[in-house]
Amino acid sequence: MSASYTMLIPFLPMYLVRELGVSQSEVTMWSGVVFSVTFLIGGIMAPVWGKMADTHGKKPMAIRSGLGLALSYLLGGMVTSPEQMVGVRVLQGFAAGLWSVCLAIATSSVPVGKLGMSLGILQSGLTAGNVIGPLIGGVLASMFGMRTSFYLGGAVLFMITLVFWFYIPEPPGSKASKEEAANEPATALLKNAPIREALICSGIVQMVILLIQPIISLYVEKLYHGTDNIIFVAGLVFSLVGIASAMTAPFWGRFGQNRGFYLSLALSSVCAGVVMIMQSVPSSLLLFAALNFTVGLFFAGIQPSISAILANKTERTQRGRVFGMLFSAQQFGSMVGPLIGGLIASFLPMNSLFVIGGCILILIAAFIYNRHRGEALNI
Repeated sequence: MSASYTMLIPFLPMYLVRELGVSQSEVTMWSGVVFSVTFLIGGIMAPVWGKMADTHGKKPMAIRSGLGLALSYLLGGMVTSPEQMVGVRVLQGFAAGLWSVCLAIATSSVPVGKLGMSLGILQSGLTAGNVIGPLIGGVLASMFGMRTSFYLGGAVLFMITLVFWFYIPEPPGSKASKEEAANEPATALLKNAPIREALICSGIVQMVILLIQPIISLYVEKLYHGTDNIIFVAGLVFSLVGIASAMTAPFWGRFGQNRGFYLSLALSSVCAGVVMIMQSVPSSLLLFAALNFTVGLFFAGIQPSISAILANKTERTQRGRVFGMLFSAQQFGSMVGPLIGGLIASFLPMNSLFVIGGCILILIAAFIYNRHRGEALNI
């Protein structure tokens, strides 16, 4: 799922120019609209789909999302204007939610004692897809054209939908009664302080990630003293975070299961924050790449810990709603991050973004540790 997404997203601006006739002077504006509209619609709709998953079943919502995404990818390969592409991205926003449903199904299906490891494996699969997606998309685009990538992504998502349809069962005891669902608003879980805090932390972490991502290639170009293969070098350095995260996500899941998910969240956040601040220092690309790999080792523990905390704080009949809200928080963080990053980079040096992002992560760790010290220390 994540590979089918990431093999298209990095090339969307190029797609707008080469295939849809957008001029260089307007590509920034159209790219911003095309990227942001999916995050906006997806963030608004996620709690609604989550409540429907709890009421009507999580498997039907997975099938709905998979079919909708597959259709939007197919249409994305057929569009002939930027306005049509915006419409396709609106459809993607309405269809979004497959990842949150995967989390709801997984956490409702596995034993409590294996929750951390299961979420770690899921996160590992997600980050591995994030790494290989751009590589696959780049090869396909160079050999067969960018439209082929859309068609292949749609075909893969349709296959995923068939797997859900025929092979993945509805988790037992995970449906809420219609009376219970009718009497409880979709956002009622926000009254629970630990759930509210976890959602806010997830949104802020996603904002920090998107604060940095847009300038990574520019920062690499600044540190890279050659002129050959700059795109390849930037892509390689960018992918190191995902490679490291895919390697260590199961470890963090096991660590959280054994030592407590609040401790794993605080520890991974503070370590990621310290390393991110260190990334602002190097004048060597090799050292920066090593630090980029290292920060990925710690980022891998943040989101699985948050997901496990949310699962432990809710009943199985509420998992669709809580993970829908998690997806919504991440979508809004993804939307805000690049805007804030671009604003800061307009007034301060690029390396200041690493310092600001690192400090935010350290503050998150301090907040979590102070608020949940007893659980973090297994007291």
